[in-house]
Amino acid sequence: MVTTESALAKNPLLEGMRLEKRASPFAMVILGAHGDLTKRKLIPALYALYLEDLLPKDFAILGSSRTKMTDDEFRAVMKDSVQKYASDLNFQEASWGEFAKSLHYSAADVTKPDGFNVLSGRLQELKEEHATQGNHIFYLSTAPSLYTPIVKGLASSGLATKAKRGQAPWPRIIVEKPFGHDLKSSIALDEEIHEVFSEHQVYRIDHYLGKETVQNIMVLRFANGIFEPLWNQKHVDHVQITNAETLGVEGRGSYYEEAGNLRDMVQNHLLQLVSLVGMEPPISLDPEATRDEKAKVLKCLRPIDPSEVDDYAVRGQYGPGYILGQSVPGYREEDGVSNQSNVETFTALKLFIDNWRWAGVPFYIRSGKRLAKSITEIAIHFKSPPHRLFSESIDTLTDGKTEGLMPNVLVLQIQPEEGISLKFATKQPGQTNQLRHLNMDFKYGTAFGVRSATAYERLIHDCLMGDPSLFSRTDQVEVCWNFISPVLEAWSDKSRKTDFPNYAAGSWGPAASDDLIASTGHAWRRL
Repeated sequence: MVTTESALAKNPLLEGMRLEKRASPFAMVILGAHGDLTKRKLIPALYALYLEDLLPKDFAILGSSRTKMTDDEFRAVMKDSVQKYASDLNFQEASWGEFAKSLHYSAADVTKPDGFNVLSGRLQELKEEHATQGNHIFYLSTAPSLYTPIVKGLASSGLATKAKRGQAPWPRIIVEKPFGHDLKSSIALDEEIHEVFSEHQVYRIDHYLGKETVQNIMVLRFANGIFEPLWNQKHVDHVQITNAETLGVEGRGSYYEEAGNLRDMVQNHLLQLVSLVGMEPPISLDPEATRDEKAKVLKCLRPIDPSEVDDYAVRGQYGPGYILGQSVPGYREEDGVSNQSNVETFTALKLFIDNWRWAGVPFYIRSGKRLAKSITEIAIHFKSPPHRLFSESIDTLTDGKTEGLMPNVLVLQIQPEEGISLKFATKQPGQTNQLRHLNMDFKYGTAFGVRSATAYERLIHDCLMGDPSLFSRTDQVEVCWNFISPVLEAWSDKSRKTDFPNYAAGSWGPAASDDLIASTGHAWRRL
C-alpha cells in the first residue's frame, strides 16, 4: 500500500509503517502505447505514483506505436484516459501539467530495424533533457507475437545489453502475459529473451500478484503466530480458490478462441495464488528467497495423468442467459467466435500438493466467465472439531431450514472488495446452547482510511525499485505450463466430444464442476 506522511499522521493504524524509498532516474518506453492497457492501467498508475511522490525527480515516459502522434497529442489522449479510467485519483490540472512534461511519444514500427533507430535517438534526447542516466525500462504492451521481434530489435540496436550477476539490472524489460501459448512456446520465448537479458532484468507481470490481499497472504501467514501452526494437512480440510466474472469475452473473441480460460487465467493467475497459499516460509524477504519457495511448492503439484484428466479437470462454455436481469448471448454468438467453438470459458481443477505440509489436502480452483457474480477469493476450510459436543445445537436459517455445525473458514477476498473474513461458531443469546455462525470481517477500504494502490501501481513501482518479488520467474512459468499440459492436450483432442454450451450465463458453471468437488466429499462455497 502506498503511503504518504499525511496519511501516517491522520491514521493511527498506519503508525510505524515506513515510507517507500525513491527509485533511480529512468526512462520507460511503452511499446504499444496506443492500446487500451496503456490508457486504462499504465499511465493512470504512473500518474498515481507521481501524485504519491514515488517517482524520482528525473524521469521520462516514451510512448510508441505505429500510430502517428505528436507529444502534445499523446499527452491529450492520456489526460482523457486518466480522467476516464482513474476517477479515484485526485486529478488536478497543475499536477497533471507537471507530470505531462515527462510524457513523450515517437511513432515507430518495431517490426523493422528503423523503428528501433528512432527509439534509440529519442531516448538519447530524453537522457539529456530529463537526466535519466540511460536507465531504460521497456514495457511490452503489444501482441505476444511481437515479443520476440522486439527483443531481437532491442539487441541489434544496442538498446538492450545483458547485465551480469551482481550488476544493477539495467535495462529492464516488462512482459505481459501470456508467457507463451504452451510449454514448448514458453521455453522458446524464454530462450529468446535470455539471449538478450539476464533473468534479473526480466519482469513478467501478473497483475493479480499486485493486489493488496494477495500481497497480504504472506503477512497473514508469517507475521501472525495464530495461523501458520494451523496451515497444514493436520488442520486444513481443503482449499477453494474461485475466480468468477459476470463479464463475457468483451470484444476479445478472437483472442479467447486462441487462449481459452485454462491458458488465460489458470496457468498464471490461479496457480500463482496456489503457490502463495501453499509455500513454505522463506528464509528472508529477499526477492529470490520468496520466489524460490513459490517455485518449490509448484514443483510439488501432483502431475495429472493424461488418462485421468476427466477425474481432475472440468471445462465449460457459457450459453445464452441472464446477467442482472439482462439477456446476454452465449459464447458462440460473440463477435470473433466460431459458432462451433469448443473453447472453454470455464475451468475447474482438483489438484494436490505432494509434500509434508499438504499431503492429502485437495485444492479446488475454478474460473469462469458469465457466472452469477464477479468475485475472486481464496477460502481455507479447516477441519471440524474431532468430537461434536454441540451436534444438536444447529443453526436456524432465515428460510426456516437448519444446517449442522459448520467448520471454520478463513476467506481472503481479492476482488471486488479486498479483505479477510473468518467464520466461527458462537453461542446465540438465550437460555439454550443455540449456535450461530458469524463472520469476523476486515476490509481494506474501511480499516486504513486511505486509497489502496492499484495492482499496476504496486508492480510498476517494484520494477522501478528493482524488486522482482511479485513477478513470475522463468522456472515458475515453466512448471505451471508443464502442470496444465496434459489437460491442454486432452482438451485439444477433437475426438473428445463436448456438450457445449453446458452452462447458462448467470449460473455457477456446469454441473460437472459440482460433481468434481463432490467426488471427494465437498461442495463449492455459496457466494
